[in-house]
Amino acid sequence: MPETAVRPSRRDAVRNRDELLSCAQREIARDPRASLATIARAAGLTRRALYGHFADRDALVRAVIERGAERFNAIALGVSASEPLAELTELTTRLWQEASLVHASAAIALEERYLTLTAASLAPVRVRLAAIVESGQRTGRMRRDISAATLTRLIEETARTLIVRWDEQDAEATAQLAVRAVLSIAGLSWQDVDARLSNVDKGEAPDAR
Repeated sequence: MPETAVRPSRRDAVRNRDELLSCAQREIARDPRASLATIARAAGLTRRALYGHFADRDALVRAVIERGAERFNAIALGVSASEPLAELTELTTRLWQEASLVHASAAIALEERYLTLTAASLAPVRVRLAAIVESGQRTGRMRRDISAATLTRLIEETARTLIVRWDEQDAEATAQLAVRAVLSIAGLSWQDVDARLSNVDKGEAPDAR
């Protein structure tokens, strides 16, 4: 078959798969236990057509996790603040805003059976966080009573706990708690955290203290 006859169908397959993943993400956001039948119906597909893309629900969920990780990684790579604490504030705030949009799938990604996949998929985020922490300690902007690796891990575990225990009734308060917790773990007093977040809310550059 001529190559020109094959390419359109491949493009269609990629587009259909991408649309299916978007639909799956929306359905899982509504109901974390959404079945393949529900997802297929929402996507306007038969279950047989869905199986043409994914062998089972687990394979679909894994693809949703990997797709979500791409957005988180792009956010991490786009952080542009000029000093470590400002970088950490921006990174945490922007990641949390994204997580709030896909909370259900984010929580599923942190289940034990998916942790290895999630950790690997979010490697760019974790590398960026580690670099920020190392820079913060080197410049004296973050606590130095524990190693950079330990501090990075504490921040990661705190974020994981807050996502799993997300309060859907007060998402904004949960989001602010996440930023406060991360900055406090990094070594800021609650007064400094207040001042920093107040500046962010006003659209000002974070205090360089």
